[in-house]
Amino acid sequence: MAAYKHTNSKGVTYFLNTKMVTLRGGKEQRIYYFSKDERPEGCDLPEGFLVGENPRNGFLTVKNGNKKK
Repeated sequence: MAAYKHTNSKGVTYFLNTKMVTLRGGKEQRIYYFSKDERPEGCDLPEGFLVGENPRNGFLTVKNGNKKK
């Protein structure tokens, strides 16, 4: 499966990855992160999530678009 890829405003292409992490309280949580290379942890952008970009440095983040402010 090919990972979701996004090109930021600086022209750099990043690939979306995911993994499960264990928090200090023992709760497991899925995290999403971008890398410049394709990895086995690559995934599609989950439904309802949006990609945000820091305008100063082009750093990409994944945000839940379903959450209310």
